[in-house]
Amino acid sequence: MSDLTSPLSCFGRALRQALCAEAAAQTEREICGLIGARAGRAVSHYPIRNGAADPRQRYAMDPAAQIAAFKLMRAREETLAAIYHSHPDGAPIPSPRDAREWTYPEALCLIVGLAGGTPELRAWRWTGQGFAAVVLPDD
Repeated sequence: MSDLTSPLSCFGRALRQALCAEAAAQTEREICGLIGARAGRAVSHYPIRNGAADPRQRYAMDPAAQIAAFKLMRAREETLAAIYHSHPDGAPIPSPRDAREWTYPEALCLIVGLAGGTPELRAWRWTGQGFAAVVLPDD
């Protein structure tokens, strides 16, 4: 997997810290949510309840909360930049399930891995055949 250029011009430190803090605070489950962008800058994150039957092993966004987040994103004139989730017991690398179930190829896949005890955020882009690593630009 080679690194690709991010479609975002900015993914700020505060947003990185917020995602890592959210994952670190909920180590018993995968967190999940959406990232909204405006003019190529990630500007908002929308945490969404994980409604999966086994939330430690997978995520399933609560449909009503996901729709509400998309409506708020639209009202704020934001576009979907990324979908994020965590791997409480693993590295920030897409799993085979992540690849099988990925349905937003235009969005980045952000994963916070907690395997080493310290949250690590990595970004991925769907290529049509799998995920390729992306370097997120700092602010």
